Amino acid sequence: MSSRNWQEIATERKRKQEDLIPPEWRIPSVPDSLLDVTLIPQTSGLLTARELEITDTTDVNEILSKLADGVWSAVEVTKAFLKRAIIAHQLTNCLTEIFIERALERALKLDEFLEKNGYTIGPLHGLPISLKDQFCMKGLETIMGYVSWVGTVSDHDAAIVEILYEQGAVPFVRTNVPQTLMWGETFNTVFGRTTNPFNRKLTPGGSSGGEGALVALRGSPLGIGTDIGGSVRIPAGFTGIYSLRPCYGRLPYEGAANVLEGQEAITSAIGPMASNISALKTFTKAVLDAKPWNKDPLVLRKPWSDREYALAEHGGEGAQLCFAVMLDNDLVRPQPPVRRAMSMLVSALEDAGHKVIDWENKLHLELHAASEHIMSADGGEGYRTVCSLTGEPLLQTMMPHTEEPDPHHPWDAHPTFLDEPFTITLRNAGKGAISAYDLWQLHKKKAEIRKQYLDHWEATKMRTGTGRPIDAILCPVAPYPAPPHGHN
Repeated sequence: MSSRNWQEIATERKRKQEDLIPPEWRIPSVPDSLLDVTLIPQTSGLLTARELEITDTTDVNEILSKLADGVWSAVEVTKAFLKRAIIAHQLTNCLTEIFIERALERALKLDEFLEKNGYTIGPLHGLPISLKDQFCMKGLETIMGYVSWVGTVSDHDAAIVEILYEQGAVPFVRTNVPQTLMWGETFNTVFGRTTNPFNRKLTPGGSSGGEGALVALRGSPLGIGTDIGGSVRIPAGFTGIYSLRPCYGRLPYEGAANVLEGQEAITSAIGPMASNISALKTFTKAVLDAKPWNKDPLVLRKPWSDREYALAEHGGEGAQLCFAVMLDNDLVRPQPPVRRAMSMLVSALEDAGHKVIDWENKLHLELHAASEHIMSADGGEGYRTVCSLTGEPLLQTMMPHTEEPDPHHPWDAHPTFLDEPFTITLRNAGKGAISAYDLWQLHKKKAEIRKQYLDHWEATKMRTGTGRPIDAILCPVAPYPAPPHGHN
């Protein structure tokens, strides 16, 4: 255990972060009563007209085109997004690492290369890209919400960071996460709580909540998060941006920090987050064109396919598609705003000539139970081991509160009519680790359910009218819009 008090370590690290903000980039304190802060970047007076033009450009391909043509320099684009990112941070507390000089030096080298050679380094030339505080960068700390990891400086770049450099990008900030990553909100005892820019009393989601808040405030044209149970999807849904959670093994995770390392039955995936949907394709194609399987042995050796992107196996471009809508999974019923949004989506698809049918729910409780038991198979030992290095508490709630929760009933911080939350009951929380044999039985159960679900999907061929099974399932990101802190 560290000889220093964990609170002292956290306070000192937060102060160090704040000291990295240039005085001339600071904005006047915003009153707590101002909930929607989305217009402050434009009205703060810190951004010039050109910087506003750059950062308000949500189409990443337009930014890349102007960078390649020399209309905008990499230095001015990077500086513009650095300034706006730091404004966003002062409004929502979305950043962890701020490395202004490093990012501007990188941008300058890219400008010099373009001027000298007349062509770009790669498809992401000069594009500032933010990263969740999991992606190791040589010479920088990767704290990931743990006081115990303060001062842990990386001696390597994660594979995705290497690829970003190769493809010409400019990593420029890293973003906040919850302690352990395993929360649908964003709070830790080092950097604090990230808020939703549309209403700061609400959560931006998690665990890639820092990215969600930053991108929503146009502080980054493209961010990279990770997702095992909704961690790029939830923030995107709560902050009104786009995200993509690919299948695991599609994009390189090698060299990134993580929790539950060694747990490979249910694995996390890297996913892009942006204000414009075209950025998701641009990023994914650029990474796959770099042959990431040569850096990460777990990445599938599968190049980008224009044929598949054109839906060749789904009737081709312009063909009628058939979607199954899962409005209610028989476990949680969505609230009226979500039901209304789903109804609007269904109407838009039908108006475009596509077919929408109801998804017949199957095995959802069994799927949830198996996944919860697998994820908690060590009884929380991994989390406790890291926290014990400094004595920091393992957070039991994201709820803002002034009193310590009852250690025997930590969920009491949440107003509830239940004896305990259903997920706590489901996973037998507090019962300790399970045996290797029991874990193998869970893996076996998961495989059986997966095959049953595949068969269930394939059987929809009898209902679609296209001669194919359904082309996709549509379902809500969450059963509600962004909730107050502590309630997701």
